[in-house]
Amino acid sequence: MTAPITPSFWSPALEGLEPYVPGEQPKTTEKLIKLNTNESPYPPSPRARAVLQEAGLAEKLRLYPDPESTELRKTIAAEFGLTADQVFVGNGSDEVLAHAFYSFFQRPEPLLYPDITYSFYPVYCQFYGIEPRTLPLREDFSITVEDYAIEGAGGVILPNPNAPTGRYLPLAEIEQLLKMHPERVVVIDEAYIDFGGDSAVKLIADYPNLLVIHTLSKSHALAGLRLGYAMGQAHLIEGLNRAKNSFNSYPIDGIAQRVATVAIADRSWLADNCGKVIATRERTCEELSKLGFEIVPSRANFIFAKPPKISAEALFQALRERNIIVRYFNKPRISEYLRISIGTDEEMDALIGACREVL
Repeated sequence: MTAPITPSFWSPALEGLEPYVPGEQPKTTEKLIKLNTNESPYPPSPRARAVLQEAGLAEKLRLYPDPESTELRKTIAAEFGLTADQVFVGNGSDEVLAHAFYSFFQRPEPLLYPDITYSFYPVYCQFYGIEPRTLPLREDFSITVEDYAIEGAGGVILPNPNAPTGRYLPLAEIEQLLKMHPERVVVIDEAYIDFGGDSAVKLIADYPNLLVIHTLSKSHALAGLRLGYAMGQAHLIEGLNRAKNSFNSYPIDGIAQRVATVAIADRSWLADNCGKVIATRERTCEELSKLGFEIVPSRANFIFAKPPKISAEALFQALRERNIIVRYFNKPRISEYLRISIGTDEEMDALIGACREVL
């Protein structure tokens, strides 16, 4: 008879962890409109899909992949006007973030980030023993950069656009942050930047403390591939490589490297895909506003909306009963809002129709 699993075998550090909780991933999506995890409503680049049909690809699986992801890093560097030694790749941007927290933020001073933001940040702080200091967003969920002018900070991290609000911080204010903390790393997590903002990558040459992190999960429609990357001056990338090579020298498999390299180079597909999502986002915001929703201005592939006449939780449940899944956060300040990922026009029409019916 198998003995019951008991925490008595766990280390003390593990017992106190509160893991990150991802959005619901139903076992089946048949007849389900899934608008809760910010996935792309469209398939990835045809060029990326064609890679999976290449002759001899399966035979290469017996070999270890390139531990440095050389061709992929060169392609990313070429897209952003960087050099390969200014690019780091990882198994999803979450892994890249984990290495960044380990490499740059394990200090006696607190790490600064917004009080409403990506919920993996406090998990990593707990995992690595980093003291966090959260700074409140304004009532309209925008960031007050002046609040970050704190002496003795161990670093700064924030998503831009922010999650789950979708609000965007202009580059001039990113520069303010960089100038406030010249001796500490400032990480700008740009998971959603392709949906309507200017990347901070253009500031890398002037700021040795800037690290910019991207993902292929959203705008490139490759969430199932698990690939993210960081860009910064070579000394920061070397720090990430030291952490990576002390943990896992082969985080990116050969197929993922090949698919990602082709996908990143397909600029026209990326522009078209993001353009469709942006157009649908703006139309959805307009229609929901007509129904009385309060919409937070979004530069992401989702919207953050407060419904009228009904609680967010009640609307969440009502939509779920109609086979539409959105994201509800039962947390202070945002418990009356829903985060709604942008789907196809047909999916968003179904959402709007369901909201109209419920209201």
